[in-house]
Amino acid sequence: MHTIGIAVVMLAQLAVCAFANGEYESLFNGKDLAGWTVKCRPADAGKAYWSVADGAIVCNAVGRKDHDYVWLVSDREYADFTLRLKFQVERESNGNSGVQIRSRYDDETCWMNGPQVDIHPPSAIRAGLLYDETKGVQRWIHPSLARGDHKIPAAQANPAVKLAYGAEAWNDLVIEASGTRIKTTVNGAVAADYNGEGVLNDAVHLERKVGMAGHIALQLHANDETLIRFKAIEILPLAQPRDQGARRAR
Repeated sequence: MHTIGIAVVMLAQLAVCAFANGEYESLFNGKDLAGWTVKCRPADAGKAYWSVADGAIVCNAVGRKDHDYVWLVSDREYADFTLRLKFQVERESNGNSGVQIRSRYDDETCWMNGPQVDIHPPSAIRAGLLYDETKGVQRWIHPSLARGDHKIPAAQANPAVKLAYGAEAWNDLVIEASGTRIKTTVNGAVAADYNGEGVLNDAVHLERKVGMAGHIALQLHANDETLIRFKAIEILPLAQPRDQGARRAR
C-alpha cells in the first residue's frame, strides 16, 4: 500500500476512535470561522454578514436586508450525533434563523437542502421545531403541515419552550439525531421529538444526499434584518456518514 493510502486509512481509524471515546468536539474555536464556509448566491459573496466578536459567531444583517439566503456551513459532515450550542437573540429582531443538520448546499441552484431546527425570535413557539428546506419538500415536518402553511398550531407546540432575550441572555439548544429520529431541546424543554421514517430517508432526500447525513449550517434568512449570536458549539458524533467514510478509506 502506498504511503498516502496508509495515511488515509490511519486518519479514518483515528476518526473512528474519536467517535468511540464519547467526547464532545468543539466546532467553533471562539476566534475565527475556521472549519466553516459561507455559502450564498454570487451577488451576496463578500458581504460580511457572518463574523466573530467577543467569542461568539455573529450574524448581523441589521439595516442590510438586500440579500438572499446566506449560510455558514460546517466543513465536516455528520450522520448520528448530539449537537449542543448557545444562541442569543434580541426581542426587536424580526429576522429568522435556524440550524441546518444533515444538509448539503447545492452550488448550482444556490440552495441548502435538508432539515432545519428553527429559531425565530419574534415567535418563541417556533424555537426547536423542524422545517425541511429540501427542494421538493419545503414544509414544516414537525409539526407536519402542508407546504406553504406557516401557522404553527399552539396545540402542537410545547408551551414550556421559552426564549430569553437580550445581550446578557443565552439560550441553550440541544439537537439529537439518531437514525430517522430527531429530538430538540430548548432551554431544557423538549420542542420536538420526531420520527422521520419515510420522510428523511425517502427518494427525494436520498437523491440529494441529505436527511440522514450531511453538513451542519447556520442560517441567515433571505431579506431579513437578523441579529443572532452563536457560541459553545459542540458535537458528540455517534456515527460517521457511510458514504463519506467509504470515500476516506479508499
